[in-house]
Formats: sequence, C-alpha cells, structure tokens
Amino acid sequence: MGPLTSGLLALHLLAAVAWVGGIFFAHMALRPASMLLDAPQRLSLWAATFGRFFPWVWGFIAVLLVSGHALMGQAPARGSLLAMAAIGWTMSLLFAYLYFVLFASLKRAVAASDTPAAAQAMTRIRPVMATNLALGLAASALGALHPVLG
Repeated sequence: MGPLTSGLLALHLLAAVAWVGGIFFAHMALRPASMLLDAPQRLSLWAATFGRFFPWVWGFIAVLLVSGHALMGQAPARGSLLAMAAIGWTMSLLFAYLYFVLFASLKRAVAASDTPAAAQAMTRIRPVMATNLALGLAASALGALHPVLG
C-alpha cells in the first residue's frame, strides 16, 4: 500500500470513527442522561448538541465519500467494498433527510418554545439516528473484515 492509499485510508477511518462514535455517544449516553431534564431543557439541549455536531457530520460525509470512492478506484470492486459504499450512501441520504427535514423541525419548534412539536421531532429523529448507528457499525465491521471477505 502506497503513501497516498495509506493517507486516504487514514482519513476515511478517522471520519468514520468520528461520525459513528458521535452517534453512539448521542444515542447510548446523552439520550438516557438527558432524560433527567425537563422536556423544554432536554429538547433545547438536543437542538444545541445537533447544531454543533451536524456541521461536522457534513465534513465527515465529504471525506468518507471522496476517500471511499478514491480507495475503490485502487482495488477491484468486490462484495464488501460495494456493500460499504452502499451503506455509506444510505447513511448519507438518511442524514440529509434528518438534517433538512427532522432537525429543521426540531430547531423551529425549540425556537418557538413549542415543546410538543419539538418532542414529536425528536421522536422522529431517534429511529433515524439508531438506523445510522447500526449501519455505521455494520460498515465498520465490513471494513475490518474486508481482507477476509474480499
């Protein structure tokens, strides 16, 4: 593996770890801890947290798509690589929906102090986050197993 490939792989892995790790933290640690807060505080916390995390996710997605496709161009397109690419695009599309539709609803509701609407937005956000977490973990496992799976 040459230096360009190694650098692309390192960038790819760092972006994947940061994105999936952020989702894991939000879903498995922040979500249960935030339940100690009253609904308006909890929903404001989520809007602020997502407002800080989601711009990073756009950067992670850019790095993942560019580096992933560049790495695929250097190797034969085998099953595990194609599966990782499909998962990556699925996660990216789910995130776009989450950002432009669901998160926008949450921000509007929190800004308007509409607690029921904000709670409904969070109820719709949770399964999308859980799905992206599961997909990200699956893609990570495929990446680790790629040398064996081909």
